[in-house]
Amino acid sequence: MTGKIVVGYDASPSAKRALDFALDAALANGSGLIVAHVLEWSPYTFLTKEEIEERHARRNMELARAEEAILKPAVTGLGAKGVTVETVSRFGNIAEVLAKIARDQKAEQIIVGRTGHSGLTSRLFGSVAGSLAQAAPVAVTIVP
Repeated sequence: MTGKIVVGYDASPSAKRALDFALDAALANGSGLIVAHVLEWSPYTFLTKEEIEERHARRNMELARAEEAILKPAVTGLGAKGVTVETVSRFGNIAEVLAKIARDQKAEQIIVGRTGHSGLTSRLFGSVAGSLAQAAPVAVTIVP
């Protein structure tokens, strides 16, 4: 396999385990990694033009901050292990955006960590991992 693996990453302990798992898979299969961070961002359609412009500027600042504070530290040194690594940061619904990244990049797999939500909360609202497993165009691995 010489494809790509998308890893959902948010610097949580489960995301770090997912990245380690993805690194092992990439090394074993000769795959590249796309480490993706998605910031939830709800669209407000009732804002004024000025508020929308300000919100857009804040989005860009938050994406840049996520790249520096979350993604860059996560991938430092991975290239030295012989894996091609790209980073992507986007806004939107996490499951939908990760599925879109996988589709656009022609990835062969998505790997995410399980956040540990259980019980009533996940039954009412669902989990990112569960939503992704249903919506993804490729295989999804959920790392505990």
